Amino acid sequence: MPIYHSLGKFPHKRHTTFKKADGSLHYEQLFGTEGFSGMSSLLYQLHRPTQVKSIGDAVDVSPKIAVAKNITSRMLQGWNIAPKADFLEARIRVLVNDDVHLSLAAPQKSLTDYYYKNGDADEVLFVHKGSGTLRTLLGNIEFSYGDYLLIPRGMIYQINFDTEDNRLFIIESFSPVYTPKRYRNHFGQLLEHSPFCERDIRRPSELETHDEKGDFLIKLKKENHLHQLVYATHPFDVVGWDGYNYPYAFNIKDFEPITGRVHQPPPVHQTFEAHNFVVCSFCPRLYDYHPEAIPAPYNHSNIDSDEVLYYVDGDFMSRNHVDKGFISLHPAGIPHGPHPGATERSVGQTKTEELAVMVDTFRPLRITEEALTLELDDYWKSWL
Repeated sequence: MPIYHSLGKFPHKRHTTFKKADGSLHYEQLFGTEGFSGMSSLLYQLHRPTQVKSIGDAVDVSPKIAVAKNITSRMLQGWNIAPKADFLEARIRVLVNDDVHLSLAAPQKSLTDYYYKNGDADEVLFVHKGSGTLRTLLGNIEFSYGDYLLIPRGMIYQINFDTEDNRLFIIESFSPVYTPKRYRNHFGQLLEHSPFCERDIRRPSELETHDEKGDFLIKLKKENHLHQLVYATHPFDVVGWDGYNYPYAFNIKDFEPITGRVHQPPPVHQTFEAHNFVVCSFCPRLYDYHPEAIPAPYNHSNIDSDEVLYYVDGDFMSRNHVDKGFISLHPAGIPHGPHPGATERSVGQTKTEELAVMVDTFRPLRITEEALTLELDDYWKSWL
């Protein structure tokens, strides 16, 4: 998110001496993406961030693909996944390609025994149920129902939940996640026609600084392998930082829907973008106000993209018999549209209370073995 932010103490000039009370130096670290051309922040730490004491065996966590070439519309019952105590073990990947992995999770316990670092992907954690605190080396963010938590790749973090009843929809992006370009000027400021603005972005506010030596386990995911590294100092030893690369939160209820006299296409719901996919938010809104408008979406051909909808809450007017946590997949190459009766029911309706997250990918998604255990039979026949 291209907004300058800072926390704690740091020197007036970059790459200059910044001394501790005893006269020794703080250690500067550039935390950036896309080499030296993407978003970055400068961190000032009490200890060298490079002190590795041991490296454990790597565990292969590659998704197990059941359907590599899919042309079938599918519906998954996402809340049927079993809750698990461990934050990482709770993650169940269901739809994947080389640009993005989509997962479900029902973690019961806070992540406190180790620290996590995704070395491959930006993470977007959508909080469907639960609340707590995202703790990172750049500061903490409180979260609750409806929050998108955006965590840049390489960010070391833990997550504390208030209860054991938590549900997450997780988007892992192998390219940086940004706000849509058409809503930003050339300086990066969100424009007046954007459905949200900088005031809606919640940045880290509390910086934890730990001056501790010992054994600190960091589980790092890289190329679908989970590595275990033990560091000699606490990873949260940052005394100050500034820049543009940091975690932040945005609540789906702060998205202001764009409406019109007739039905608006899905891009008006776009919230984030990355390479080869977008994320959209379908929120409660007034329906189209032309006197003969059909609020239900028209049939359209998915020639270039797979469309994934994660159903959060409310009555989704274009689908029959969907519930919280359901995930629909309408693959590229075939048309899709409202279920029988949905178009007729929508005529004359004035508003919707639907809440959903959509991910449109521009490369086909592969179906994992875990996804098939959640699938509703014969969803592809539901338009007959």
